[in-house]
Amino acid sequence: VPFAGWSLPLQYEQGHLQSHLHTRRHCSLFDVTHMLQTRVYGRDRVRFMESLVVGDIAELKPGQGTLTLLTNEKGGITDDLIVTNTLEDHLYVVSNAGCADKDLAIFRGRAQELQATGSDVHLEVSDNALLALQGPSMARVLQAGLSDDLAKLSFMNSINTTVFGVPGCRVTRCGYTGEDGVEISVPAGRAVELAERLLDAPDVWLAGLAARDSLRLEAGLCLYGNDIDETVTPAEAGLMWTLGKRRRAAMDFPGAAVIMAQVKEKPRRKRVGLTCGHGRGGWCCWPLLTSPCPHVPGTVTSGCPSPSLGKNIAMGYVEMAHSRAGTELTVEVRKKQHPALITKMPFVPTQYYLAK
Repeated sequence: VPFAGWSLPLQYEQGHLQSHLHTRRHCSLFDVTHMLQTRVYGRDRVRFMESLVVGDIAELKPGQGTLTLLTNEKGGITDDLIVTNTLEDHLYVVSNAGCADKDLAIFRGRAQELQATGSDVHLEVSDNALLALQGPSMARVLQAGLSDDLAKLSFMNSINTTVFGVPGCRVTRCGYTGEDGVEISVPAGRAVELAERLLDAPDVWLAGLAARDSLRLEAGLCLYGNDIDETVTPAEAGLMWTLGKRRRAAMDFPGAAVIMAQVKEKPRRKRVGLTCGHGRGGWCCWPLLTSPCPHVPGTVTSGCPSPSLGKNIAMGYVEMAHSRAGTELTVEVRKKQHPALITKMPFVPTQYYLAK
């Protein structure tokens, strides 16, 4: 299917349901090369990045990364990205494919502004492929091709290493499924070779966009363009945990005044999880009705039948007054109303790995 200018597989021969469950029980390989990978060099690279995002990049230890938000002056979310303070001499940034052009324009514009005032910062767009290996057997499969000890690599940490004989790979323990997993940035010319080596393991299946979407929704993770965009603030999206304490106090990121005012006064709406008792059909941008009130306080932004739970799950935005877990709502679909329940996320417990 077309996706952000790329042609991507929706599913492989096993089908969406089996692919999803296989990832939860074993391991799947996702090709996520469509995502933008950028390296930021120079002694002012941290100041450059912190002028654009809400995260505390300066506090990241060598090899450590964080999910952060690129915000605009109105407090809206321009993109969600992962920024890693590499063990080498640069920051490694992974951005969403659908935001690649606007992110790159913002990065380059700010770099030019800082360079004009004598700052030392410059960008390099990577042409590496990006492979995501996700699931409980990931560590066993990948360890067979590594000299490094994966047991020492915690969630959101990164190393540059050789993987199954392919040098120059960046292995980051992260992913968008809620499972233990890695993303491997690999020189493009050897990506097929590495993918084939990983697929030699019987546990590893290829997985497409359909499984990626249902897995991330079960994990309560946002899809940019659906659940978050430039009209949504971190406070509304329940993403204030991405703001470091120092950054909140300094209020030196785009949209800080708007975002921090919402924190103080409470936003008028909030992102919530929803469940419906059956697993038939799918949810897609269903308007919500509070039952029995006649007005519409919100909208569903993502939804699908959960393969793991056997019921429909969704996330969306409701008025703050109706956002408490356990609140009963009614969703209106094709002029018919169905009961739904506000439910804490993640819907399925996450399995992120923390080294001891």
